[in-house]
Amino acid sequence: MTMPGYQTRTPPRAPERRGLATASLVLGLVGLPALLLCGAGLAAALVGLVLGAVAALRGQSRGLAVAGVVCCAVTLAVGAVSLVWLLSKAAQCADTSRYPDDYGRQRCIDREFPFTSGSHAP
Repeated sequence: MTMPGYQTRTPPRAPERRGLATASLVLGLVGLPALLLCGAGLAAALVGLVLGAVAALRGQSRGLAVAGVVCCAVTLAVGAVSLVWLLSKAAQCADTSRYPDDYGRQRCIDREFPFTSGSHAP
């Protein structure tokens, strides 16, 4: 109860904590180009997905957390599709019924994966 003529003071609000949500968004955005670095973006997106889910469950900056989760999910989807595609191409080259000798398999690898040329021993 306050006395007439006096005002009560409300304590200042604590600043909103957005660290986990921001980290999730950054990892989701960085993860997509990092997929080109031997799939390093998959690990970043997975960590970002967990951080975003924790931030959303805690109610910390929910919009930012949802944006981070969406970016991480897109990065994981793109990474999974490209990983499946690359592995299917590698399995085609490893098929001994199509390429019975090592020379044929090596030519297939050189043709399907031109970025690996020059990396194999003669």
